[in-house]
Amino acid sequence: MIYLLEDDNNIRELVVYTFNTIGMETEGFSTPSQFWTALEKQIPSIVLLDIMLPEEDGIQILKKLRSGAKTTDIPIILLTAKSSEYDKVIGLNSGADDYIPKPFGMMELISRVKALLRRTECSNDQSEFTLQNLYLSTSKHIVKADGKDILLLSKEFDILTLLFNHINTVVSRETIIENLWGNDFDGENRTIDLHIYTLRSKLLTAGNLIKTIRGVGYMLAEREDWLV
Repeated sequence: MIYLLEDDNNIRELVVYTFNTIGMETEGFSTPSQFWTALEKQIPSIVLLDIMLPEEDGIQILKKLRSGAKTTDIPIILLTAKSSEYDKVIGLNSGADDYIPKPFGMMELISRVKALLRRTECSNDQSEFTLQNLYLSTSKHIVKADGKDILLLSKEFDILTLLFNHINTVVSRETIIENLWGNDFDGENRTIDLHIYTLRSKLLTAGNLIKTIRGVGYMLAEREDWLV
């Protein structure tokens, strides 16, 4: 089931009709209150979420979904007329899995929804990751870039694994510190920057897949134009 929260009647009706036509059951809501009521009855496979909404801002809804025990792992794509780099970073850093600015084509939306659903299904108990010319196996503790075996230090391997587990989502320095060091960390954010710098250099051309989101953190991105 796909849930679409969009207050523009034309967009909502078109998206719902298109997805239902191709056999992907979809339900649309014009207000957050309708959306929350439906969520109590059924948890969807994916949420398509507008930002500019009545009653409640889409970013607030996104944060609530990510903080809820039953909704934290729902794949979420933002659909919004806001298209600046700042808005993208805010959305992605708040937990969105993807970001599609309006106006968008239906074929692109369908493709991105299917791709996100595939990634989500494959990520359950996933021990192997592949992105373009970069491969990582957590079970075998192997990393390959450009077809070559890459030797990483323990923390470098853990950072790369964390980025793979949050692909196309900004991972803050604080999140990296919390996941890798916990309360034992007594350094500073510059330590993370140095680890990323070394990791990029070791990954050869695949190092370019790790993007720096200034003032926020890092992201392993599958598209070169992610923040363009």
